[in-house]
Amino acid sequence: MKFYIVDVFAEQKYQGNQLAVLLPDREISTREMQQIAREINFSETTFIMSGKLGNGGYDVRYFTPDVEIPFAGHPTLGTAYVIRQFLEQGEGGNVVLNLPVGPIPVTFDSDVLTMEQNGPEFSHIVEDRGSIADILKISAGDIREDYPVQVVSTGLPSLIVTLKSLDAVCSCTVNHELYQDFIDNVFKCNLLVFAPEGEGLVRVRVFVDDPGFVEDPATGSANGNLAGYLLKYNFFGSSNIRYDVNQGEQIGRPSLLRIAAELTGETYSIKVGGKVFLIAEGTWL
Repeated sequence: MKFYIVDVFAEQKYQGNQLAVLLPDREISTREMQQIAREINFSETTFIMSGKLGNGGYDVRYFTPDVEIPFAGHPTLGTAYVIRQFLEQGEGGNVVLNLPVGPIPVTFDSDVLTMEQNGPEFSHIVEDRGSIADILKISAGDIREDYPVQVVSTGLPSLIVTLKSLDAVCSCTVNHELYQDFIDNVFKCNLLVFAPEGEGLVRVRVFVDDPGFVEDPATGSANGNLAGYLLKYNFFGSSNIRYDVNQGEQIGRPSLLRIAAELTGETYSIKVGGKVFLIAEGTWL
């Protein structure tokens, strides 16, 4: 199989979130795809399972090292980049990925790729802020009281936690035992903490709910969830928002995500964009 490695939501090579994209040239089982994803051990590995279909899209499957998932942000942009560059010879202004959550379009504007995510679903609200503070090893006083701690999903759920300062964001460290208890008994989701960093800029950290509870350097799906949350609770005082996200600084993979979102009536439009860099290509034996 041909494979490619790309860095997504990066401003240059060796930043952003790593992704491996494979093009199976034979029958391949779910078990083998999972084994390959575990061998590569990136946060996600994707498999392009078809050529262009009648709806103009390509069937794609996403795997973490431990499980298949229905959607994620940086795999969507990275896979679309590979499709356009190597299957469509760099032509066309958009690529559609057929995923379990539905078709996801990705548009290309110069060197920035943008995906439009599904509308957000708002669910569980955590009233006990102290329990979340304990998971993150911060003080309950670091969590803002004027915004709910709530699960939001545009495909993969995130618990959105609004913090009072950048210092609080930088101080977060996950207590694995308490986080596992939350996953088992309250809600299975990643944890997203954020605080404004400046005009039109937000600092975000995302801790994933897979075994190991690693921190993700750039999370398109979770930042789409955050955009929906910011609109619903009028965080910026506008129903039409544009801002950038800094993520990954604490783990040495600085990332930049470009967000454009709008709320019209009860309809959400959420677009998450960034750059993609090709790092390697080869043959999977």
